[in-house]
Amino acid sequence: MGNILDRPIEFIKGIGPHRGKLMTEELGFRTAEDLIFSYPFRYVDKTNFSNISDIGREGEYVLLKAKLTSIKEIKGQRQKRLVAIAKDKTGYIELVWFKGVSWVVKMLVPDAEFSIYGRLTVFKGKKTISHPEMEMITGNNSAGLPTLDPVYSSTEKLTKIGIDSKARKRIIRTILSELRASEIPENLPSYITSRMGLLPRYEALIKIHAPKSMDEVNESIQRLKFNEIFFFQLSMLYSKHKRKLKFRGPIFDKIGDNFTNFYNTKLPFELTNAQKRVIKEIRADLGSKYQMNRMLQGDVGSGKTMVALLCMLIALDNGYQAVMLAPTQILAQQHFTSLKEYLEGTGIRVGFLTGAVKGKERKIVLDYLKNGELQIIVGTHALMEDSVVFKSLGLAVIDEQHRFGVVQRSKLWTKNPELIPHILVMTATPIPRTLAMTVYGDLDVSVIDELPPGRKPVKTVHMYESKRYQLIEFMREEIKKGRQIYVVYPLIEESETLDLQNLQQGYEQWRDIFKPPEFQISVVHGRMKAAEKDMEMKRFVDKVTQIMVATTVIEVGVNVPNASVMVIENTERFGLSQLHQLRGRVGRGAEQSFCILMSGVKISNVGKERIQTMVGTTDGFKIAEADLRLRGPGDIMGTQQSGIARFELLSLVEDKNLVSTARNIARQILDNDPLLEHPQNEILHKALADYFRKNKDWARIS
Repeated sequence: MGNILDRPIEFIKGIGPHRGKLMTEELGFRTAEDLIFSYPFRYVDKTNFSNISDIGREGEYVLLKAKLTSIKEIKGQRQKRLVAIAKDKTGYIELVWFKGVSWVVKMLVPDAEFSIYGRLTVFKGKKTISHPEMEMITGNNSAGLPTLDPVYSSTEKLTKIGIDSKARKRIIRTILSELRASEIPENLPSYITSRMGLLPRYEALIKIHAPKSMDEVNESIQRLKFNEIFFFQLSMLYSKHKRKLKFRGPIFDKIGDNFTNFYNTKLPFELTNAQKRVIKEIRADLGSKYQMNRMLQGDVGSGKTMVALLCMLIALDNGYQAVMLAPTQILAQQHFTSLKEYLEGTGIRVGFLTGAVKGKERKIVLDYLKNGELQIIVGTHALMEDSVVFKSLGLAVIDEQHRFGVVQRSKLWTKNPELIPHILVMTATPIPRTLAMTVYGDLDVSVIDELPPGRKPVKTVHMYESKRYQLIEFMREEIKKGRQIYVVYPLIEESETLDLQNLQQGYEQWRDIFKPPEFQISVVHGRMKAAEKDMEMKRFVDKVTQIMVATTVIEVGVNVPNASVMVIENTERFGLSQLHQLRGRVGRGAEQSFCILMSGVKISNVGKERIQTMVGTTDGFKIAEADLRLRGPGDIMGTQQSGIARFELLSLVEDKNLVSTARNIARQILDNDPLLEHPQNEILHKALADYFRKNKDWARIS
């Protein structure tokens, strides 16, 4: 007979080739297994039948048990309709179908008793239900009917060909009627199901599709949710264990002159305790025989770059080169400039390579890198090209790492043919703990959770358009004090042309208000050529211009301590994480800085909550938690982040405790049995192999 789960959907009763092809295109379903592991999104309570005489409120949904007394097809001018009369012991009701008459009439049996569900219409005392859901009751009672009716998602195209929620329900019942318990083998050991009080897997699957009560629904969901997150966490941690055993990293076992001299004589400021703690964590990794894959989280301005530099100096002390990757030319240029300034007089050579470095200059950089004369190189994606060859790459630092695709990052592994370089990925986007342990479950995480002393929190204010005059006066006062100002406009790809018009109009309006020669204004956006952009940035950095009008191109990469005001136009069009990043562009000097959130009067509830969150806190992790709640994990991490799992039932916001519990259980198991070789874990080893077959494993790459 074979396993029904492997059956292609076109061979399942009620589907066929045409419907099967469309179900694959619309929902990605290819087999019966895909269908039954896609769950209802809600349930309609059908536990109580009403009497026909007791119903009568227009628009209410009613559940009736009644016999069909007549069935008629009535021809109209344009189309025929089907009319049936149903009666119970208290009265009569009319049932009407305008569509699908030919196949509905086949399922209606005169004098048979049906369960009838639908929306009531009442006209001149006459009760009618159009297109009711009908189910024939066999025998003398309705005990065979499920008491809760599952509702499944569909699409417009599928509904048109008859694959709506009701059809999905029928198809799934067909599959379940043939499904044997042996075809849904248990994939959790009894010591986990007992500890967590979980239903058997087969039982959970049956009950989520055909429950008799909400308690059964909730028990099923809990088991299936746990499966989703537990196997995701187990796969990440298992891959991490295997990677550590399989891939050796260079051993940085000494701290030499490069680190010591810089730390003692060149360090521009006292490190915070958080920075010192993080460096110790990284040093421990670098000194082990294992290849490091660590994420460094820290809010804007927390000093991640200095931590990265000190780690790169450890690499140099052990005879290796280091690379720092940034997602944009602007950010790469800034890192290069900062590192050059920090390392001036040390004799350490720092190189720079982006797509804009060409010809003779590029050849010199590549030659120096290959023969080891360049010890540190900073650049963009260009560093991942095959033509870039290192003498001995030991450490790769990736900044704003979620902007690099997984495949791109994996290329770094090939840059040292003998040993896998250590990887330190950095992000200024605070990531809630639940999300970090899910998306980056295979990485060790270090957090810089304090800002350098002397930094004043940025004051954030929300202003409506009606307060524009007060804003202008405030900007004049700040410029008089010698400060500089950012004015940022949204740039969303779908309306890029419109946004650029807004930015251009805004730029012209600001020029009318802040007229030259007394005031100078820079303008920067993503459509400009790199040279133009760099020139405008430089004018602002050199204090030639007092105001920079820009798009979110300055979200990362511009460090101007003298800039003390960030004005964000159309605030309601930005996400929370993006607003927080933009606010981080100011507050980098000793002076009090300000972030002004401008908006129109009409703001959605989500927009209002974003603004209230920004005004209420500067804590990046609180903001990230709110962003996760409002937008979901996929949006926060960006579309390139292919490491993020798509869970059917689990919510990373609402199920934080379950995520932590599943991770702790997975960790405890692997601490005691790293390769799942114990007899009690045989079931897990088999289930995990199956999981890896179905989910492409990128877990070994940071």
